[in-house]
Amino acid sequence: MPTPLAWIGERLPIRGDQLREMTNEPVPNHMKRWWFALGGTPAYLFVVQIVTGILLAFYYNATPEAAYESVAYITNEAAYGWYLRSVHKWAATLMVAAVILHQMRVYFTGAYRKPREINWMIGMLLLICTLVCGFTGYSLVYEQLSYWGATVGGNITDSVPIVGGLMKRMLLAGDEYNRNTLSRFFVLHAAVLPVAIVMLVALHITVIRIQGVTEFEFKDEVGKKEKTFNFFPDHLYTELTIGLILMILLSALATVLPATMGPRADPLVTPEVIKPEWFLYVTFRWLKLMSRTAAILSMGFIVFIMFIWPFVDEQIRKRWPASEFSVWLGIAGVFAIVALTVWEGLVAH
Repeated sequence: MPTPLAWIGERLPIRGDQLREMTNEPVPNHMKRWWFALGGTPAYLFVVQIVTGILLAFYYNATPEAAYESVAYITNEAAYGWYLRSVHKWAATLMVAAVILHQMRVYFTGAYRKPREINWMIGMLLLICTLVCGFTGYSLVYEQLSYWGATVGGNITDSVPIVGGLMKRMLLAGDEYNRNTLSRFFVLHAAVLPVAIVMLVALHITVIRIQGVTEFEFKDEVGKKEKTFNFFPDHLYTELTIGLILMILLSALATVLPATMGPRADPLVTPEVIKPEWFLYVTFRWLKLMSRTAAILSMGFIVFIMFIWPFVDEQIRKRWPASEFSVWLGIAGVFAIVALTVWEGLVAH
């Protein structure tokens, strides 16, 4: 009688050296620096959210009558529920930050340039999906702030020219927040957006595999014969180390700063202060600086320019080859985002 390994080997005739050759793609030396390995960080955090999200979904009830109570049960009574909810929340926070930092790193190193324009646009779609996923997850608790934050979000969507009304009805499952809104958010948060993210990540990795990783050479690497190192096991060890550090960090944050609950949502009482999650502070502050229509149109224009930036940058570099306009514009954009975020975070109204 054949052993289990022999039985598997007979049906899947893949030898160790074949598997090593399939996975051992040469990796540029600059990937030894952890800030160039940020692409794997949001993927790891996304897996953590999927696992914890499934466990939380066993107890969550996406109805206005029971949503708040089900989250309270998870937080206060279910075994390790407070820990799982806190890890889920912090993983979402760190994932948003990691995707933003990864996109910034790609921008400032010019890794979006020809022939990687398509992957830049895929990255932008991943960023948008991540932000919307965070927004819908924030709204599921059915707290006072999350309820009114979702209401304001629907009103903002309604201000989009031409398609705004349709987008609002698709988001809220009606013309205003109603008993079907929470289930709509839950489907978006737990099914539609995760599937979209998985598909975009798969496409993102496929394009990287086809084109290869953008190569950079630093001063300490000039003159070295070896320009690359093996993915397995060298780079895999780097990714595993980052994953271990992230798990320790998530556990520490979940323990020291666990997820809490605010007052239950009351559709009849508008809170004095309505604030979204931190990653949407910049949007709220921008909306307060001008009329809603002007803010929506200007934000849409900025997002559109970000999508097509590789092509805009190409035209700039053709006309002024030595121009550092992209870098200075990026620095100005980062300062503006940080300033608006801090401003909205500190101001009460």
